[in-house]
Amino acid sequence: MTTTAPGKAAETSTLSYGPCRVAFGRVPVVTVGDVDLSRAASHAFRHEPWVYELELDEEGWVPVDQLLAALNEKGGAWRSVGRPALRQMLRSATKRRHELRDDRIRALYGHSVPGRIQREEAAPPGLLFHGTAPETWRQLQINGLLPMGRQFVHLSVDRETAASVGGERVPIRSFFPLAPAAVLSGAKVYQGNELVWLADAVSAQFILPTT
Repeated sequence: MTTTAPGKAAETSTLSYGPCRVAFGRVPVVTVGDVDLSRAASHAFRHEPWVYELELDEEGWVPVDQLLAALNEKGGAWRSVGRPALRQMLRSATKRRHELRDDRIRALYGHSVPGRIQREEAAPPGLLFHGTAPETWRQLQINGLLPMGRQFVHLSVDRETAASVGGERVPIRSFFPLAPAAVLSGAKVYQGNELVWLADAVSAQFILPTT
């Protein structure tokens, strides 16, 4: 809103709404929110990089310049997305989904793209948890944990994180594989981030219901 007092130049007032800054009396500046940016980056890295004309290396990395160019091509508010927006997205995330290093960026887990993302094996904590719907428990007892369309089985360091994996769509019941025994039996385990670990698969004998 523009107000003019006697003898004073016009002033422009602004209001802020979340990630967008709206200015009255001039052209509004609209920015892409952290959540939308995170979703777009995750989609590009995890599922359909070819839609964004991106090529992931064997560890899932993409040059930041290539990602920004692809996002800017979306037009509108996306034209203003730059390195500061990516850094803000990483700072505001409730879970560490992406990694930025040496002017490259990647998703830490959740890949369904064709071709294997290479990872280094790591030693997990004593217990890892997996959240799943109650009706799948019998299948887990027979088949164990399988990636089911993703490249890895997703495991969590605690029940709370495991229970949040399925969101609010289905009731969640948590189970834990006995990670040390599974590793000794040849299961390969990798670290996604501080809360999420990844495995090729977990045999049924290492899965027990939580108490």
